[in-house]
Amino acid sequence: MRKSVLIVTCLLSVALIVLLYGIRSAGSSRGSIDLNHRMISFLGQNGAASHPPGTPYKVVIDPGHGGKDRGATGASGNFEKDFTLRLALKVEELAKKETEIEVHLTRTDDRFISSADRERPKLANDLGADLFISIHGNTYEDASVSGTETYYYHDDSLPLAEIMQKHVVQGSGFRDRGVKKENYFVVKDTEMPAVLIETGYLTNPQEEAQMLGDEAQYRIAGSILDGIKEYLQLD
Repeated sequence: MRKSVLIVTCLLSVALIVLLYGIRSAGSSRGSIDLNHRMISFLGQNGAASHPPGTPYKVVIDPGHGGKDRGATGASGNFEKDFTLRLALKVEELAKKETEIEVHLTRTDDRFISSADRERPKLANDLGADLFISIHGNTYEDASVSGTETYYYHDDSLPLAEIMQKHVVQGSGFRDRGVKKENYFVVKDTEMPAVLIETGYLTNPQEEAQMLGDEAQYRIAGSILDGIKEYLQLD
């Protein structure tokens, strides 16, 4: 009996060493950011095992562009930077009713944020945020192109991207253009699950008209919040 216990103990020790070595080796090429992502994945889809009980989840909402960076110019001549800020502020407004969610915005006014300084992901990383969601409006030379799409980079952000895409499509009513992987720095440099949502096409006159209206913005803001709650398993 003692011999069997010893054998089992040895096997478990070997397995643990192999697991730790695998994590260390896989993370060596990407450094600490990749290791953090792998640990979140190991703990579960939403990293709940590592979240301190009784404290709200920190969610960073990033209104794309700002200041001299106008982003896309819509069919009506309105700028993407203004749309993203209005939508982000509505997400923050709705989230204030949720005691388990604490929203932080990368900007609350028409402020320029340098991409060169990587200030957006740095804010989220320094904050120790649980989620990062960047809001955008899309553009294309063909005004008939429309729809919602969600981008991610790290594999452990894919579940969040799929959930957010599902909810935003439902909230907007726009065409589902799917989830896509892209190395945008705002989703690549973050140390937590992160997505970039292209809510709809501002260059599509019909879609833009809805996106700029308060009614549609509240629907979309509510869908973003619903996606956050589903991912964090707060429903």
